[in-house]
Amino acid sequence: MAVDDVSFDLLKGEIMCIVGESGSGKTVMALSLLRLVEHPGRIIQGKIIFEGKEILNIPLSEMQQIRGNRIAMIFQDPHSSLDPVFTIGDQITEAVTAHKSLAKRESKARTLELLRLVEIPEPERRFNEYPHQFSGGMKQRVMIAMALACEPSILIADEPTTALDLTIQGQIIDLLLELRKKSDLSIIYITHDLGVVSELADRIAVMYAGRIMEKGNMEDILKNPLHPYTQGLIDCLPSENKKLISIAGSIPDLIDPPEGCIFHPRCIRATDICRMDRPEFLEMENKHYVRCFIYGGR
Repeated sequence: MAVDDVSFDLLKGEIMCIVGESGSGKTVMALSLLRLVEHPGRIIQGKIIFEGKEILNIPLSEMQQIRGNRIAMIFQDPHSSLDPVFTIGDQITEAVTAHKSLAKRESKARTLELLRLVEIPEPERRFNEYPHQFSGGMKQRVMIAMALACEPSILIADEPTTALDLTIQGQIIDLLLELRKKSDLSIIYITHDLGVVSELADRIAVMYAGRIMEKGNMEDILKNPLHPYTQGLIDCLPSENKKLISIAGSIPDLIDPPEGCIFHPRCIRATDICRMDRPEFLEMENKHYVRCFIYGGR
């Protein structure tokens, strides 16, 4: 299974960061929330509760009204997400009118408002320009504008700064923080970069091989990591005061995952029980949860 036994909640106006290596199931989890998992993948069981309503089994027509309108998503590669033959204005306007019946003048006014919201300079001029005339950072701002077109309550951001240089990454992070402040937007931010997490997150969920291994408040996770995998991710961060330590091995084949704790083949603290049984979540303190036999349980 690409994603197995993943559970978390998201509060109004909160930023939840989903952290893990490439291949840990973060993007599949996000696509599952929007019921966009491509065939032959499918959601076998579970629940998705949105604004008090279970949406996993609602009709597709009703789900389509939620996508983009109430829950929106931006992807990590803005270059392939924008159509090169249509102007930026046309593409944002299409997102605006996808769920709202607006006259042409109103839709253009809304598009210009969105361009200003994401701080694209000279929006009237740039409305008529094409994607190739925008830098990578500006393209990502356009993608954010499209995602915000219908004023969603949740924004899912799938590694939106991965292809950008550090200066532009910082600008996009600042923009998301400002948008959250202005509109009380809830954000699920997917990343492998703990440096980004420290600037952005209210809470963190650490994923490994399709499962959440640890979750809690940002400060608790970064200052007091409990799971050996979380500790390993933090040890991978460059620092002037310590030697860079990598996590040995690689994520297992999820078609044939190991028995017991899925992290045990790479864990320096694994014991016999880790190889035989699967640990359950334990709450340690202050809603700080960990899935590890080191802390007891079975």
